[in-house]
Amino acid sequence: MEFSPSNPIIKLCIQGMGAEEKGEPDEASRLFLQAWNEATNDFEKYIAAYYVARHQDNVADKLKWLETALQFALRVNNEATVSAFLGLYSSIAKCYEDLGDVDNAKRNFELAKSFRGDPSDKGPFYHGTKADLSVGDLLTPGGSSNYQPDLIMNHIYFTASAYGAGLAAALAKGDGRERVYIVEPTGSFENDPNVTDRKFPGNPTRSYRSLAPLKIVGEATDWARQTPEELQEWRERLANVKGEIIN
Repeated sequence: MEFSPSNPIIKLCIQGMGAEEKGEPDEASRLFLQAWNEATNDFEKYIAAYYVARHQDNVADKLKWLETALQFALRVNNEATVSAFLGLYSSIAKCYEDLGDVDNAKRNFELAKSFRGDPSDKGPFYHGTKADLSVGDLLTPGGSSNYQPDLIMNHIYFTASAYGAGLAAALAKGDGRERVYIVEPTGSFENDPNVTDRKFPGNPTRSYRSLAPLKIVGEATDWARQTPEELQEWRERLANVKGEIIN
């Protein structure tokens, strides 16, 4: 299952995070529990359980919900969940540590360590832009940020989500046609730290960056476009984002 902000369970979790930011923990907890109760598949249950966990009053209950989230994430076991295993196992280990269970704490810390390293995602990968490019062209770092125009980016960014690339194309600067190119990394890449473990656990949007160029190998034409209302919501959301871009 591909992560999508239009998914009703994801929307509830986003609303819950909004309530947290407003200092309304009871409302946030209610929304996360609603998401859990309305979840219909393993991915949705994993996401909802993760957020229910952080509103528990005691360590034992938090541990129960974290382990529930982990079990559903293990069932899904795709690139959208694997990136969260490091954080999940670490959080579970910390709970066991707080409960005085040294053996289980050690076991889970070791499991967390096994998920360190570069992403294993094999793609296909996409890059969204309004630039008119051709197969064989290289996309290189050094462009200005779409979100902070005075910032020159040290990396080139891409994603394994055609929806995410389409959104990036829609938000990109310029008056050209929105384009989603199929790309291949020419060097190593890492999880985009601007989204990984920020709002959602791990890197469910499968967003990456590289110091090496991306080679254009094709163009996607069947990606889902955002409605004008959805784009306006994204622009407002980005305008309210606080903090510096990790460059």
